Amino acid sequence: MDPQKIFDYSEESPAERIARKSKDSPFMIIGIAGLIGVCSYGAYKFKSRGKMSTSVFLMQLRVAAQGTVVAALTIGIGYSMAQRYLLKEGKKE
Repeated sequence: MDPQKIFDYSEESPAERIARKSKDSPFMIIGIAGLIGVCSYGAYKFKSRGKMSTSVFLMQLRVAAQGTVVAALTIGIGYSMAQRYLLKEGKKE
C-alpha cells in the first residue's frame, strides 16, 4: 500500500478549494450554479411580478431554488450509486 499523502487544507487558496470540491462532487457545483441561475432569474422577474405580493414571490423563488439544488444532489447520488453498485466500477476491497 502507498502511504497516504498528507495535505494541509489551511494552505489551500479559494480557487484551489473550488477545484478540489468540483472534482470530489461535481453535482454540488451544478446545484450551486442552478441556485445562482434561479436567483438571477428571480431578480430579473421581480419588477414584472404583477399584483403578487413580495412575500409570496420570494417564497416561490425560495422553493424553486431549493428544488434545483436538491434535484442536482439527488441526481448526483443516483449517478454515484449506479456507478458503484450497478456498473461495478467501484473499488474492490
